[in-house]
Amino acid sequence: MTSNDLPQTRRHLIAERLAAGQPVVAADLAAEFNLSEDAIRRDLRALAAEGLCRRVYGGAVPVQANDRPLAARLREDPARKSALARAGAATVQPGELVFIDTGSTNLALVDFLPEDAGVTVATNAVDVAAAVLRRQDLRLLLIGGEVDRHLGGCVDAAAVDALSRMRIDRGFVGVCALSVADGVMTTHFSEAAFKRTLVENSCHCVALLTSDKARAKASHRIAAFKALDTVVLEPALDADVARGLRDAGAHLIEVAGAERAR
Repeated sequence: MTSNDLPQTRRHLIAERLAAGQPVVAADLAAEFNLSEDAIRRDLRALAAEGLCRRVYGGAVPVQANDRPLAARLREDPARKSALARAGAATVQPGELVFIDTGSTNLALVDFLPEDAGVTVATNAVDVAAAVLRRQDLRLLLIGGEVDRHLGGCVDAAAVDALSRMRIDRGFVGVCALSVADGVMTTHFSEAAFKRTLVENSCHCVALLTSDKARAKASHRIAAFKALDTVVLEPALDADVARGLRDAGAHLIEVAGAERAR
């Protein structure tokens, strides 16, 4: 038996190619490792679940660091995300209708929302909805539509239509990247329209930002900085970006020590 016969070793070799930016073809890998295409597809499914690739017809392609599936990000940096979420949740007022967008940092908000304060949570995210259901003191409104497995929630036309009919007191929008030149960005075209609708229908728009967001790249614009009312950020967020947010009128809440909690 060669090392190529061992699934973990084989997956590691495939993962290295993907990390180098190389797309892979299932048929070619099957021939190289002398395996069935079904076996290779299982490898690619496992690598996709870890956020190391995106499945496409006939194989897989690399993913950007900020475009890994939600399932692969949920267990990363929990202390940092909790620190941001705690500060963000502290801005929620009794009786508010709060919208929580998809995202692993936004998911952490649920545990810190004020107790027995008559708060209603609306969301398009499956994991957020499940977390809200575990709290008996929160009301839940779930935005429907087809669930995008990569994003962990609904962002299709049905979801946008439902969201457009809501008046949201405080909307927590998920952000993939941001810059002074481009504003607030996301990686998926379909997601951008949903997030724009969330921003437009929120009386108060909030973003929770880990410092890597200012270094990330994304293709689709959500809004200008002036659309954000409150930004919870880590101290190491790019100084020019932080200054741009402040100049645009955003209230900045710096969470000291969040990055040291890695």
